[in-house]
Amino acid sequence: MEMRDKVAVVTGAGGGIGQAIAAELSCRGVRTMALVDMDKAVEEVAAKVNQAAGRRLALPFVGDTTDEEFRRKVYDEIAVKCGLASICIPAAGITRDAAAVKVDKQTGKGVIYPLERFRMVVEVNLIAPVYWAMEMVARIAEDRNKRGLGRWDPKEGVQGTVIFIGSTSSRGNRGQIAYTSTKRGLEGAALTLMREAMFHGVRCAVIHPGFTDTPMVRVLGQEYIDKYILPATQLRRLIRPEEIADAICFMISNSAVSGELWADAGWRPSN
Repeated sequence: MEMRDKVAVVTGAGGGIGQAIAAELSCRGVRTMALVDMDKAVEEVAAKVNQAAGRRLALPFVGDTTDEEFRRKVYDEIAVKCGLASICIPAAGITRDAAAVKVDKQTGKGVIYPLERFRMVVEVNLIAPVYWAMEMVARIAEDRNKRGLGRWDPKEGVQGTVIFIGSTSSRGNRGQIAYTSTKRGLEGAALTLMREAMFHGVRCAVIHPGFTDTPMVRVLGQEYIDKYILPATQLRRLIRPEEIADAICFMISNSAVSGELWADAGWRPSN
C-alpha cells in the first residue's frame, strides 16, 4: 500500500511509539494525520510534525479513546477536512501492573487483581483499538457501497491498513495479568477482522514491540531495566520508538506482510 497522499489516524500519539509513528508517517508523505491522545501533549506533537513538514498535515484531537462519540467525531472531522482515512494505527495503551494473586502478609488472605482495574485496561488496550479499526473499515465499506462497489478486487490495490500494537508480553509476563490478556486479545481480533475486512480491501496486522524506550517502560526504573530487561535482549539496550515506527511503516507499505511481526530485539527472558 502506497502511503503517500493517504489519510491516517493514530491514537496514543502524545508520546512514545505513537509520537514516533506520527513523525515517520510525515516523512513517508501522508497527506493528513489525525493525532489522538488524552494528553494535551498531542497538540505539541502535531505542531512539531507540522513545523518539520512545512505544512499543516497533523490535526490534534484531545479526548478519551474509549469514548464512542469522540471516536466518531474524529473520523467525521477528518473526513470532512481531508478525506477518507485509510491507515489506522490505534497505539493508545496503558499498564496497571500487579500480581494476579498475592497473600496479604498481615491478614494471610489472598488478594486478587482488582476487577475494575482489569476492566479499565481491557477498555483502553483491547476494546478501544478494535473499535477505532472497525470505524475505519466501516467507512471504507460505506464509501465503496456508495460507488457501487462490492467485493474488493486485487486489481484495485489495497484500500486500507490497520496495524495493532501488540507486545512481547502477549506471551505471558509476570505481574501483567490484564496487560498481557489485552495484547493477546489483539492477535485474535486482528486475525478475525482481517478475514472480514479484506472483503472491502482492508488489511489488518499486529506488531509486537519488545521493551521500547518510552515513558511506559521508563517508569519501571533504571535498576529494573538494567537487571531484568537488558541482559535478556540481544541488543543490550532498549528499542528506540523510531525503530518500531519504521517497522510499522514497512508493514503498511508491504502488503505481503500480514499476521504478526515481532520487533523484540531478540528479547528472551530466562523464565
